Amino acid sequence: MIENILPSLPAPPLAAAPMPAAQRVAGLGRLLCGKSDDRTRLRRLYQDGSAKIRLPAVQGDPLEAVLINTAGGLTGGDRLGWTIEVGADASASITTQACEKVYRAAADRAETSVGLRVGPGGRIAWLPQETIVFDRAAFARTLDVDLAEDAEALVLEATLFGRLAMGERTVQGSFHDRWRVRQGGALIHAEDFRVGPDIAAMLRRPAATGGALAVATLLLVSPQAESLLEPARAIIGGPVDSAPVVGDWGGASFWSVGRSGKLLARLCAGDGYQLRKRLVPLVELLNGRAGLPKLWSL
Repeated sequence: MIENILPSLPAPPLAAAPMPAAQRVAGLGRLLCGKSDDRTRLRRLYQDGSAKIRLPAVQGDPLEAVLINTAGGLTGGDRLGWTIEVGADASASITTQACEKVYRAAADRAETSVGLRVGPGGRIAWLPQETIVFDRAAFARTLDVDLAEDAEALVLEATLFGRLAMGERTVQGSFHDRWRVRQGGALIHAEDFRVGPDIAAMLRRPAATGGALAVATLLLVSPQAESLLEPARAIIGGPVDSAPVVGDWGGASFWSVGRSGKLLARLCAGDGYQLRKRLVPLVELLNGRAGLPKLWSL
């Protein structure tokens, strides 16, 4: 018998399997409503991917719509788009089911685009709940509003850079918020707010938020805007030096715009709880009889 005395050779290594590409969020929601039989009614609804729209039962105007991102949040490479069209003399109030969360991005950035269109005599209230930006997130949001000459709009965006109650702070990342608002075809409001990559350092600057981690911008386009300026200032409070809580401050201003006017208000606060203490009554004031979206009080 001949024995095999040759050393056994190791098996060749297996080729590494390629990592599957991460699935990205892609959502698109569109809603068109119009006036019929003295009420605002749904005319067209489209939803695709993670974007869902629900319409709670209401007794009268405005029509209420709740936007839902079933992905539960956004991260690098995700895309979400909403388009809302309000017909002549119609009225709609739009909010979100919960706060939108923007998580750490491994690559690319998350993007949300919003388009609002309002016909003659119509009104829209765009009142999403806060966006929470986590550390090392990358996020860009665009808001385009097109109003008829006599249409009205209340537009809100609120952002929390971290959740202090959970011990979370946004230190690094990128955030870009771009607004363009037109009425009768004319540009009446434009702004770009951009911070990063050192978000914490940039927010500490006096020209930014002075260290506040919760911010909100509200824009009211309406003939009644001027009459609401002083009541809005009473809710917002005085300058930063006289704020009752460190980091809580804000302001409001009014401009005449054609046959209408615009009121712009900004709020800064140390955290989301302090922000809501002034944001809720301010929305109730500026939104008139429609008041606060029901989901905000749940």
